[in-house]
Parts: sequence; C-alpha cells; structure tokens
Amino acid sequence: MFDSMNPVFRNPVGAVPAGQTIHFKINPPRGLRCSAARTEILCDQTGERVTLGMFWCGMDGDDREWWECDFQVPAAGLYFYHFSLETGRGAVGLFRAPNGGGKSTLAGAGAPWQITAYSPELKTPDWLAGGVIYQIFPDRFYSSGTPKSAVPADRRMHAAWTEEPEWRPDEKGEITNSDYFGGDLRGIEEKLPYLSALGVTCIYLNPIFEAHSNHRYNTADYEKIDPLLGNEADFVSLCRAARRSGIRILLDGVFSHTGSDSVYFNSLGRYAPDGACQSRQSPYAGWYEFTSWPGVYKCWWGIKTLPNVRETEPTFNALINGPAGVVRKWLALGAAGWRLDVADELPDAFLDALHEAARAEKGDALVLGEVWEDASNKAAYGQRRRYLLGGQLDSVMNYPYRAAILGYLTGRPAEEAMEVFLSVVENYPPQALRLLMNHIGTHDTERALTLLGGMALDGRGRAWQSSARLSPEERGLALLRLRLAAAVQFTLPGVPCIYYGDEAGLEGCRDPFNRRTFPWGREDRELTEWYRALGGIRASCPCLKEGAFYPIAAEGGLLAYCRQDTTGALLCAVNRGPERRTLQLEERWSAARVLLSSGGRQTRPAASKLWLEGNSCILLYLEPD
Repeated sequence: MFDSMNPVFRNPVGAVPAGQTIHFKINPPRGLRCSAARTEILCDQTGERVTLGMFWCGMDGDDREWWECDFQVPAAGLYFYHFSLETGRGAVGLFRAPNGGGKSTLAGAGAPWQITAYSPELKTPDWLAGGVIYQIFPDRFYSSGTPKSAVPADRRMHAAWTEEPEWRPDEKGEITNSDYFGGDLRGIEEKLPYLSALGVTCIYLNPIFEAHSNHRYNTADYEKIDPLLGNEADFVSLCRAARRSGIRILLDGVFSHTGSDSVYFNSLGRYAPDGACQSRQSPYAGWYEFTSWPGVYKCWWGIKTLPNVRETEPTFNALINGPAGVVRKWLALGAAGWRLDVADELPDAFLDALHEAARAEKGDALVLGEVWEDASNKAAYGQRRRYLLGGQLDSVMNYPYRAAILGYLTGRPAEEAMEVFLSVVENYPPQALRLLMNHIGTHDTERALTLLGGMALDGRGRAWQSSARLSPEERGLALLRLRLAAAVQFTLPGVPCIYYGDEAGLEGCRDPFNRRTFPWGREDRELTEWYRALGGIRASCPCLKEGAFYPIAAEGGLLAYCRQDTTGALLCAVNRGPERRTLQLEERWSAARVLLSSGGRQTRPAASKLWLEGNSCILLYLEPD
C-alpha cells in the first residue's frame, strides 16, 4: 500500500530541505472498502501533531485505489508519520515495514516513517565526495628515524618495530599506554606514494597534539605537535606534500576532555604551576567540575586521567573556536578539516561555534563527527541532536554500515544489511550521505580480519587476546570475506575509510592489539592489490560519488545493489554463502563489463544471468545509453 523509497508513493523520497512539499499516495486494495484516509504527522521538536485528510484520486486497475495529499515541511527537524484508514474492517493503521514498505494493523500502533528536514542552506565540502579515506594511528604507521628533541624522559620506546604493544599493567596495576614505537609525521610523508597508489584522497590522523600516551586522546597541549611525532614544520611539510599528491589531512579533535597530565589540569606538576589541579585561581579552573578539589572531579567515563571540560566555558571555547583558536590555527597551517571525538558529548552551542570557526578559516573545511548510532535521529543526554540539519557536522563515522557489513559476512541474513543501507539512505541528508566515513574497523574496534575469521572474544581478557591468532583455515576464510567487505565498503553511498594495515592483512582483537605496527615488508600483497583495484574503481566511476542507490537482491547470503547517475551504473553483487548462486538481472546488464571479480573469470553476464561462486563478489559497470 505504500513504499517510502518509491517516488510513486512519496515524492520526493529521502531527506528534504525545509519548505519542501512532499506528495503522499497510498494504494489500498478495493476489498478493504476504505471510506477515509489520513496522514498523521508528529513534529519531533515541538510535539505538535498534524492530521492531513487524503483525497480519493482514482483506481489502480480493478482491485486497488489511490488516496493522496501534500505536506509542506515547515522547518528543519524530524517528522514522523503514518497513515490511518477508515475501512469496512474498522480503523486500520499503516506503519513502516522493512525497506520502507507499509504494514497494516488493526492495533493502531507501529513504527512510523521518518522525514529528515534540513536547512536549505546546508552545504558540505565537495573535495571528499568520491574519494578514499585512510586512517592512521601515528605511532604505529611508519617511523622516519629522524632524531627528536624535547621528548619526555618517561616514555618507553620499543627496541624493535615488530614487537607486540604493551598490554600488561604496571607495578601499580595501571595500564598507562606509555609504550611507543616512534611512528612520526615525516614517516607518513615518506609513505605518501604508497597511499596515493591505494587511491587515498584523505588521511585521517588520530590525535597528533602533545599528550602523554601513545593514543594521545589525553591532550596535554592543543597548540603543540607531540615531540615524538615531530614539530609544527613537519606538520606543514606533510600537509603540503599530501596536497601535491591529491591528498588532504583530517585531524582528530578531542574537545570533550583533556588529559590530567596537561598544561590545563597539571595533576603531575609537569608544567608551570598554574593548572586547575594546583590553584583555584588558575585560568583553567573554570574548565573543570570538581566535587572535592583537587582530587575528585568529573571525568570521561570515569577515567581519572581524562577530566571532562565545560565546553561552553568562555575561555575554553575561545581557545578552541576563537579567531586565534585551535580549530583555525591548524586549518591555517594546512589541515583540511576535523574529525570530532565523541561528538555526542559536545553541546550544540559548542558544535555551532566550531563549525562557524572552521568555515571562517577555510570555506571548504570538513567537520565530521564520531557518532556510533543513526546520526539522523540520535538522542543524547535527554535531547534530540541536530548534527546533520545544518551548521554542525558535515557528516559522521558510519558505524551502522560497519555492523551491517560484518554481520552479513559472518552469517546474518542479507535482508538485515539491506534494511540498514536503505534506512541510512532514506534518513540522511544527501549532502551528508555522500561524505559518510564508511569504515569496517577503527582504533576502537577489533580488526575486521579477526572478526571475519570467526574469532569470538566471549569476554576473554588481554592475556588471551595478546596471543590470539587466526588458524590458517580461519585466516583463509577471513581473507576471502575481507575482499567482499571491502567491495561493499567501496561501493555504498559515502566514502570508504581504510584502517591502516587492514589492506596489508593485519589481525588484532581489541586495544592495544588492533593497534599493532604496520607490517612493512610482510604485507599480504594480493590483498593490497585488491584494495588498489577498488581505489582505482572509485576514481574511475563517477556514479560512486553521488549516484543513487537501488537495491537489487537481498536474500540469505546473496546481496546486490546498483549505484547509478547520468554517467553510468555500477552493480555490486556478493555471495557470502558456500554454494554457487545465480542472480537474475535486467536485460540491460548483459552489456556490462566486469570491473573486478573475486571468483571465476566472468567477463559479462550471460543472458542477464550472473553466477557467483561461494564467498565471491563481482562489480559490473554499464555505460550510459
């Protein structure tokens, strides 16, 4: 009776600018004897409910009829809707079913459809669309071997690049993350040719500012490069060299908390004695919330070394977002944008100010947030967030796609993955959709290869994880599956993000085993070539930039979809099951050419039928008519 993703029933489909008029049509069967129909709409931000009467507008054949109405979206925000019908059976509600379809019920309750209405002025940077992101954990990517100065003496350097990260607690029973391998900014610059060959157009760097841990999420000084990574000149050099290679640098902004061992808090007395922990007259005292000064204070997830900040406290906000602030300084020195750590813990006013500061410094600066859920309707700390409606985040990390891809390839039905794909396509503004950071692993998750090999952690601790490795049989299956995962990752709406070393075959459970050093000289070269081929496809197929997404098949282990615009169409088909599957296609695909295949030697579909071996995928490309 209704399909929210079909313009016959809802036009236009997907997220819309405020002020847009949406035309709704439903198609009940004649036998239902419908005498009246209404569209029921809830405005999420005001709580106002709107009821629109629908008009009978004709028959659809002999057994169905059409009812329709228009709704003009009054303002940016979220709207939730369903339909109610008066019928010969009584009152019938029409609610959302999987993939945007409609489900009728006499109970009068169900899941509504969502309308995302964004600001008509919403604009996101063009430079990332159609590209490839590469995430680097700086200490573990590559070391140039350049001598460094002013490195704190309490840092422990590993003797060899191939050693395991330290995971054992120290003599106090604390995990300090104070072991280092010496990866640096000059090392990243030396490897730009490698990254360029992968098709990378953006490098996302985990934090690079001075901090006293290898992950550097406990910032000590926002205005200095960590001395083990290099200096400001090295950063400028990296940004310039990257731009010459067609690559931009995205920085990690950690603004919901600082380190306790920092210029600002100074719990260990490392810095000048005016930290918030030492003096109530400190210029930083108002940044933190003490319940019993100086030892009891609010901190991030209860971690004492990460004291929370009041982001909207005027002096903190000025340091980060002011005319001479951190956001603008590093953009002026060459960065292309910011990825915001725990964006859902940053207040709206702070995000507004940060976005304004970034755009004031650089008109095409990217502001991308870490959000683990559906960012279009995320609620945090008791309020609905407006990340993607304009003036805050350009886009987000796409954890829903990660869960869908890995779940599908390890046994969940393709129907579930398709539902996630379509829900994101429907709910996200197109300006944000095209820039989604589509990853299948990060520094916060297990390595994709480990999960795809079927390794279950089951609550096992670090001692077990430190020695956990896939068996040869498990690794062989994982490598097959990783090729399929990457093919999907590179062809869905958004921008694929490679976590350093995934393309080289790195395994690893949770932190710190997902942060091992890059295996230079020991890479899985066939896997790396697969990623290079996908990077080439991204560069050569414009339809992957902003092309529409059309589902073709989602049945058990079989998944297929198409990306299409006026320049051409690309089809991605995956069979994660062990047996050969056949996919029936439209006649037009018989003229397509194979861009990449992980199973068999097909050159094109035969009579519109495509066969896929077990654990294989194929990418087809069709030129426009």
